[in-house]
Amino acid sequence: MQESAGPDGGDWPIQDVARIAGTTSRTLRHYHRIGLLDPSRVGHNGYRYYDAAALLKLQRILMLRELGLGLPAIAEVLQRQADPVAALSRHLDWLGREQQRLALQAGSVRQTIETLKTGGQLMAEDMFQGFDHTNYKDEVEERWGKEAYAASDSWWRGLASVEQRDWKSLAEALARDWTAAAGAGLSEEGPEALELAARQVAWLKSIPGTPAAQEGGDIRGYVTGLADMYVQDPRFAANYGGEDGARFLRSALHHYAEKYL
Repeated sequence: MQESAGPDGGDWPIQDVARIAGTTSRTLRHYHRIGLLDPSRVGHNGYRYYDAAALLKLQRILMLRELGLGLPAIAEVLQRQADPVAALSRHLDWLGREQQRLALQAGSVRQTIETLKTGGQLMAEDMFQGFDHTNYKDEVEERWGKEAYAASDSWWRGLASVEQRDWKSLAEALARDWTAAAGAGLSEEGPEALELAARQVAWLKSIPGTPAAQEGGDIRGYVTGLADMYVQDPRFAANYGGEDGARFLRSALHHYAEKYL
């Protein structure tokens, strides 16, 4: 027998929670077994029920899953970030940036379709993050091949000017967050660094032509290789507050890649 939650704060049966949250009862039972999400009570018939506090925790778990974190990392984040308001505020900020990123991707596809329909040529003149793309053509082709350069080149040129500016703003915001995290003395293996690393990897996956964006590509090698380059190349280290910030980013990305990629 299923019960419905009422305005007095009653709890929800597992089937309703699974339906509302877009997950499965099996997943919720697994979360219970590993101690990630306990139901508020278990009925005499074995049904699990969840109150508002449990639903709030589930919301955070699903958001962290969207960031690409594994269940052990999520458990660590939940343990260290006890304040749900602060944690959800961070998630909301990330979701806003993801919304912008997806809107840029959609705009890029539309622009590319229109260019192809009119017989236009897709060529990039500028490098994202403010660099001249052509200045790095040989370097990109040497590291990841001509196809990688051509794909990212076409993608970048397919963006409208306002989309290019918005995309750069997203990249700059991510760089500021890395710089702030390093300046605050946070642990490279802590939950904040894990979230930033997950965002960095998601950002890399959004760029066509990169190994991170390719099915079956060497994501781990690509991410750790870039992390090393951020420290070795002052042009990139400058985006993350200099060598100290770049070293923090490198350590965090290596830790994330070792555990989750």
